[in-house]
Amino acid sequence: MADPLSILRQYNVNKKEIIERENNIIFGEFSWPKTVKTNYLMYRSNKDGVKEYYTLECLLFLLKNVQLSHPVYVRQAAAVNIPVVRRPDRKDLLAYLNGETASSANIDKSAPLEIPTQVKRTAEETSESTAKKPRLEEIQVQRVKQQLAARLDAPKEASVNVDNIKSLSEAMSVEKIAAIKAKRLAKKRTTIKSQDDKQLGTDLKVMLDLDVDVTKLIISRERQWRTRTTILQSTGKVFAKNIFATLASIKVREDGRHRPPQPTPVVTPRTNPVKSAPQPAVYNRYDQERFIRQREETEGFKIDTMGTYHGMTLKSVTEGNQPKKPVNMPPTHQPSSQPAQPIVPAAQQRLNASVPPSKRISRTPIIIIPSATTSLITMYNAKEILQDLRFVSTEEKKSTGEKRSNEVLLQRRKDGGLTVPYRVIDNPGKLNNMDWDRVVAVFVMGPAWQFKGWPWNGNPVDIFSKICAFHLKYDEMKLDGNVARWNVSVMDISRTKRHLDRASLMVFWDILDKHLVKYKPHLRF
Repeated sequence: MADPLSILRQYNVNKKEIIERENNIIFGEFSWPKTVKTNYLMYRSNKDGVKEYYTLECLLFLLKNVQLSHPVYVRQAAAVNIPVVRRPDRKDLLAYLNGETASSANIDKSAPLEIPTQVKRTAEETSESTAKKPRLEEIQVQRVKQQLAARLDAPKEASVNVDNIKSLSEAMSVEKIAAIKAKRLAKKRTTIKSQDDKQLGTDLKVMLDLDVDVTKLIISRERQWRTRTTILQSTGKVFAKNIFATLASIKVREDGRHRPPQPTPVVTPRTNPVKSAPQPAVYNRYDQERFIRQREETEGFKIDTMGTYHGMTLKSVTEGNQPKKPVNMPPTHQPSSQPAQPIVPAAQQRLNASVPPSKRISRTPIIIIPSATTSLITMYNAKEILQDLRFVSTEEKKSTGEKRSNEVLLQRRKDGGLTVPYRVIDNPGKLNNMDWDRVVAVFVMGPAWQFKGWPWNGNPVDIFSKICAFHLKYDEMKLDGNVARWNVSVMDISRTKRHLDRASLMVFWDILDKHLVKYKPHLRF
């Protein structure tokens, strides 16, 4: 279907006449109202999600006054009450309308288009167009008409006298009549009907050329579809940028899966513990053994309720930790029979100690998100976005009665059924120095006041050199100026196409894994 923008470009490039009649703009046989909207987007019109397009009258007025400077053009357009083309769009729009570029990024191919109306030509236009077209030879047309009239008016052959008609059976025998019928049928099967209009000769072609106008109209409306070569060309994907990035993320993921195990830090106990007054028990989820009863009833069985199989092999579990007896030892070297000392587990020793053990250092990574309600990721939908890789807006979560949490504990599922916890918060003021060492990612909104009170003097440049930064936005929204200057990874998501969420949000974990392998290998991920 023809659209006003492409028709205007075609007529402007070919220097064809564009007619303005009353409130319509006419391109040959097509006509649109002056106020019809094209599919060319205005500058910054899609910022709030509302698309605005230039009208056909606005673009035509620009072409007529292209030689004027922009301020003079704006004043003249305002004088005649015609919308103006904004200065950022002027260069790109003129390059497209003048044929310098084949397309433009501001053309919205999904915009609704108005169907043109067919223009009825007047008698004067018909006579002028007929005069411009190549005429047929009038002499040949007249000759064809005369030949057809002569054939119709030609006298018929001499009438047959009915009295002279005799019966065919009287004139011929039955055998001869049958032979003539058989010969006629055989000839009819092997011959083709002769042309009745042989007398017209080459003049018959003249009559066929009478339909040349209809044929030209059909050809003018045809358009070539994309070929198998152009259909494979993509303007939005770059092989080196997209494919190599995917391969690099896969390589980092494989390297992280097969990395050597990190050594467990060894905590040396105090040699001379100082006895002090018993302190009230404080809940700590990393040291819950203190809240278990020291001795449980085991009904007379020697069961170590505080034991563990962590770090033990299958053989040591089945055979126990008893030392092997020496074989063929001389009698003099036989070990003396002494009462065996019971083996006390490490957890039992900590319970028996008078001084409470030191607090275990957590290795769970921390992710900080904005606390503002205008952010696309909040405490309402952080679990769906980062754990389920599915975008759900904050308004949808509130409408379902979802309650806001102070912090969220994610369980990231990795290959092999392994899950790794991640802590998500939106109030970094509660973090201490040890907690800041576990902060691995932050979601940025754009304003610099978001980092007020942070370490490193709240300087975003220093913060992003130590913490992996991300920015989540809709794909049609314009990128914030501060985010464009900072070292921030931008993730675009669609407002309506939910099937694209997983591919867009998976970029977060690919980039974060690289950062953890390089800068935070001591954390659990």
